[in-house]
Amino acid sequence: MTIAAESSPPFLLSFLITIVIFSWVALGQRKKHSAADFAVAGRCFGRWHVAGAIMGTLVGGASTIGTVQMAYLYGLSGWWFTLGAGIACLFLAATLAGPLRSGEVVTLAEFIARYHGERARVAASLFSSFGMFIHIIAQLLAGGTLLVSLFKIPQAVATFIAAGLIALVAVKGGLRRAGSVGLVKLLLLYVTMIGAGGLALNQAGGLQNLKISLPYFPWFSLFGYGMKECLSDMLSMIIGVVSTQIYLQAIFAAKNVHEARQGAMIGALLIPPLGLCGVAVGMAMRLTYPGINSAEALPTFLLHSFPPLWAGVAFATLLFAAIATAAGLAIGIGTTIQTDLLGHRADSEERRLKHLQMATLFTVLVALLLVMTQLDSLILHWSFLSMGIRGATLFVPLMAAVYFGRHTARKAGAVAIVMAPIVVILSGLSGWKPVPPLYLGLAVSVTVIIAGLCLERPPINKP
Repeated sequence: MTIAAESSPPFLLSFLITIVIFSWVALGQRKKHSAADFAVAGRCFGRWHVAGAIMGTLVGGASTIGTVQMAYLYGLSGWWFTLGAGIACLFLAATLAGPLRSGEVVTLAEFIARYHGERARVAASLFSSFGMFIHIIAQLLAGGTLLVSLFKIPQAVATFIAAGLIALVAVKGGLRRAGSVGLVKLLLLYVTMIGAGGLALNQAGGLQNLKISLPYFPWFSLFGYGMKECLSDMLSMIIGVVSTQIYLQAIFAAKNVHEARQGAMIGALLIPPLGLCGVAVGMAMRLTYPGINSAEALPTFLLHSFPPLWAGVAFATLLFAAIATAAGLAIGIGTTIQTDLLGHRADSEERRLKHLQMATLFTVLVALLLVMTQLDSLILHWSFLSMGIRGATLFVPLMAAVYFGRHTARKAGAVAIVMAPIVVILSGLSGWKPVPPLYLGLAVSVTVIIAGLCLERPPINKP
């Protein structure tokens, strides 16, 4: 990619000012943290902060750079990531936000343990944390690569800087600041992507010219890269969102059930339009820059089409999108480790907060270590398993707990939480293609739960 704008003073100035603003919002604290503040923001979130915390982690590089890349290759079907994320938030608002917030829990594994036992809690914590951890590595790589492409610094230095920013935002900010960071990030992403989408359409001669220049299929079909694949992606998004600690942590932090549902609904309404703007950029870039690396479509457009001052803000926003997403995932893992695995060792609020922060920092440091030792091939090999591991581990036992309550198959739920992710991992490692690993994991989980319901005698509810 040829970069000219990033060396100009307006670009550098706006880039640095935007980073400072993001850092101030993320780190500016007016009072001392407590463990409740760090993990669930003292359960004080209104609907907009719930939405900000969800979108601050869910809307990152995949919603922007990744969407433009897919649209550059396949057209409208590049919309599936953000469309699926919106549908997932709608599903969360309609079905799970109420029961989960009413549960007064801190982690998803804690909620599941009420119906499937403590063994299920430990297994759920470990497998779901592993799935989130892989995504931290991906965001760390993305942030480091963006710094390298902009400033031509060594990869190791860029990765270290990105990890430092992630650690600061995660450890110092906690979930209380995640809602505010998410709202600021979303605002700047909207300004960036709406501006980019409108400018791209204008440069391409408008939507009508795109329809004339590009054939209907695949460019204007939602199933441009295959109906089976697209529907599978949508299902993966829905299951992945409702099976990931940090997205649900925003629900746990809400003031009440109503605010939790409204916050998830706001996410459902606001996320998909971002994707449409990215689709417009990707398709327009296909016409104007048909020979570039698809992953560079959005950065190339911003640098060549935006004024340097605006481009600096846009790049800072994209960088912080990756940082905030990784920080949110680290907070989710830290909360899971402290609450579900180390909770018995915390005999005071101060000690609990220390454990939360240490677990969060440890997560970032391990991710940095893996990237710095250049285990890229291993990371990429495991990345496609991440969604399957989280979804297969938690989705079916969670739905059974919500809809069957105390009458769910208690022992079978614990078995499913262990067996399903193992099947996903083995399927992925074997390279067996006919059925996606996620589907196999879900099938195993459903089979075990149904068998348990048939074999186990439901517990008697005591008055």
